[in-house]
Amino acid sequence: MRNFGNSTAFVILGVFILSCVSHVRSDASDHRYKEGDPVPLYANKVGPFHNPSETYRYFDLPFCSPDHVKEKKEALGEVLNGDRLVSAPYKLNFREEKDSSVVCKKKLSKDEVVFFRKAVEKDYYFQMYYDDLPIWGFIGKVDKEGKADPSEYKYYLYKHIQFDVLYNKDRVIEISARMDPHLLVDLTEDKEVDAEFMYTVKWKETVLLLTGFLATILMRVLKNDFIKYGQDEEAADDQEETGWKYIHGDVFRFPKYKSLFAAALGSGTQLFTLTVFIFMLALVGVFYPYNRGALFTALVVIYALTSGIAGYVATSFYCQLEGTNWVRNLLLTGCLFCGPLFLTFCFLNTVAIAYSATAALPFGTIVVIVLIWTLVTSPLLVLGGIAGKNSRAEFQAPCRTTKYPREIPPLPWYRSAIPQMAMAGFLPFSAIYIELYYIFASVWGHRIYTIYSILFIVFIILLIVTAFITVALTYFQLAAEDHEWWWRSFLCGGSTGLFIYAYCLYYYYARSDMSGFMQTSFFFGYMACICYGFFLLLGTVGFRASLFFVRHIYRSIKCE
Repeated sequence: MRNFGNSTAFVILGVFILSCVSHVRSDASDHRYKEGDPVPLYANKVGPFHNPSETYRYFDLPFCSPDHVKEKKEALGEVLNGDRLVSAPYKLNFREEKDSSVVCKKKLSKDEVVFFRKAVEKDYYFQMYYDDLPIWGFIGKVDKEGKADPSEYKYYLYKHIQFDVLYNKDRVIEISARMDPHLLVDLTEDKEVDAEFMYTVKWKETVLLLTGFLATILMRVLKNDFIKYGQDEEAADDQEETGWKYIHGDVFRFPKYKSLFAAALGSGTQLFTLTVFIFMLALVGVFYPYNRGALFTALVVIYALTSGIAGYVATSFYCQLEGTNWVRNLLLTGCLFCGPLFLTFCFLNTVAIAYSATAALPFGTIVVIVLIWTLVTSPLLVLGGIAGKNSRAEFQAPCRTTKYPREIPPLPWYRSAIPQMAMAGFLPFSAIYIELYYIFASVWGHRIYTIYSILFIVFIILLIVTAFITVALTYFQLAAEDHEWWWRSFLCGGSTGLFIYAYCLYYYYARSDMSGFMQTSFFFGYMACICYGFFLLLGTVGFRASLFFVRHIYRSIKCE
């Protein structure tokens, strides 16, 4: 990477900017108040609880609204997250308790009653932010007790919220909202209803204790698996001593579709670099729980700044494989991941617009993203490609490749690509399976994920297991005198992405209550892009580990 100093500088600059921005936001959210000081409270969005992507503006429902609804200016990441913050009608001054204060008295029209009832039927929840702390609550409830026929259900709207706020000296620590189950508005019939919306505020002092975190890392069953594969390798070497040595003249024969192969390596390397930088920011505390949108902002900025890495790696490796049309290879690299992501986004954004959901990006935000891609991503990709072309590095092969390829002997079915991919993907997936639930519950639910150190350890385990299993399968393939290992190692390494997508099906149908066309399309659409990214990232790790291993074993023999 010695010719890639400029793009690396851009990456470091981007991370520095993000760290500074997040640091400022952290200080800004760490407000100190005196008794009676106003504390900012914003209403964010509403939507079906089990469809977290299907969200709408808070005042799309006919709640009590202030005389002047003030919209909060949002950062790029907040917009990408679907946040649309506006001033809330409740006043929660610091340490100022209130008992059943009236927000407004309102006569709900027949249409508004029907509107609210449909929302209650779909388990709508609301989200607010109080001093950057999130608040959730349901807007109503359905009384089904003792009623077998849905036509007999009763629908109620909560009209009283109790805010319980914890504080420590002059800071707000935590807030929760409880709905009074006895103060309700009956929405069952299609008729006008008088509603009096109220709220209560209770303050309680608490003491924060500084505690350490203890992380216990369990390797589960992987150690025994590695021992087993090591024994299998020794047994194979004894039984078939000349198997992999026999094909030394073909093992470094360049793969088919080398432009696509190089582009996949470039994209995978970029995604690997992006993931590492995201973990670095997470571990230093940039993505603290209430720093809304920071993760999305970091993803966009760092992906743009690391595009030069993709260009450099892809073009450099393509030239090492004696490729000639490096410009086409560079275009393929730029479109390999962004192309499917862009098409998916266009479709899903159209769906969100049709639903009038907050997940639909405003035109201005789309323009900003297009400008970032045009002014940052594309130029850095081209600069990286030029640097890679000018590196003039030759492919390091310890053995000379013969003119004609050796015929591959017939192999049993379980040595073909698909069974090998299934075996290669299962073990790494088993190492991350437990953690996946918590990640999914955070991304597609309402949990807040904070233990990034454990997640980073799981990621390291994933990389190690992927590398080891791919190397083992590559060895078995070479021992069977099958020299076409290049694409196989990439596919085996990346196959964990397919297992993760299969887990998406299980999570959707067995572990969640998501429903509706919009939520379903968002879940499977964006998860397809994420799993495709994992496929490229882990495929690159698998191939690089296999390439290192193959070079090492063939350096140890004398090739004629």
